Amino acid sequence: MLSRTADCLYWMARYTERAENTARMLDVNHQTSLLPQPAEFLEQSWKKLLTISKLEADFLSKYDVINRENVLDFMIYETSNPSSIVSCLYAARENARVIRGKITSEVWETQNTTWLELQRILEARDQADPSRLLDWVKHRCHLFRGVMYGTMLKNESFYFINIGTLLERADNTARILETKYEDQASLKVLRAQNNGGDNEDGGSFFDFYHWAALLRSVSAFEIYRQIYSDQVVPKQVAQLLIFNKQMPRSLVCCVNELISLIAEVENNQSREIERLLGKLKASLDYSDIDEVFSQGLEEFIESFLERINHIADEFSTAYLIPLASN
Repeated sequence: MLSRTADCLYWMARYTERAENTARMLDVNHQTSLLPQPAEFLEQSWKKLLTISKLEADFLSKYDVINRENVLDFMIYETSNPSSIVSCLYAARENARVIRGKITSEVWETQNTTWLELQRILEARDQADPSRLLDWVKHRCHLFRGVMYGTMLKNESFYFINIGTLLERADNTARILETKYEDQASLKVLRAQNNGGDNEDGGSFFDFYHWAALLRSVSAFEIYRQIYSDQVVPKQVAQLLIFNKQMPRSLVCCVNELISLIAEVENNQSREIERLLGKLKASLDYSDIDEVFSQGLEEFIESFLERINHIADEFSTAYLIPLASN
């Protein structure tokens, strides 16, 4: 397969997954912002969403105030932001258009229809309900993957699409977990400062909805209830999203699937990627949630992000167009 073709397949998948995960992060932030909480925390939660996506400087070049309305506008509609939902869906559609011969007509029509429907949504953006729009984005991305699995041959094209999806998914699951865990810790500090101690009833109420919103943002609330029948506990949430091999968006599940996919597209340059993935898998297999919290969840996630993004860089070097922009 030509590098140009592999590049388009890979980035079509990554941009589609990025659009969905951006919608997920915005939705969980939007839902938790409706809960009673200190004004300082509300502003910090939107600022942290920009920081974790490394977009704060770009945002501040266009907006004076960090608030819900401005961040939603920037992360959904702003075409100068390459990670906005509009930019991602456009890039996914353009990559699909270039390699129409390597995907089925159903996959192409799904991507193209998503873009055309988005144009109608943009015409009425002032009346758009953020939650409904974000749900629509998630639904269209789910539809893309369902059509892909249902209509494409399990060949190299299929493998490159899945590799792009899983690398993006692992990155975003880690970022969502890190962001919301930091938010919850910050809120506890603010409550202690404002109340001279934590308000146990109010704190427990907010904590439940905070973590429930996080789980819903990765389609894991019902899964959590099936596995842990008790209350929503931060350590168990982290365990589910990091170590559960059956959870589709967990870090270990993404890494395990990547290892089998790399074997399907093996070439002379893939040995280093296999080595890096093997080391990352071993670090997950021989660790547990107590060790993660002892080390510090933030430090663990930062290390994971550094390693998974290094693997993505090595994959680009081995298979894709040199210096391809994401």
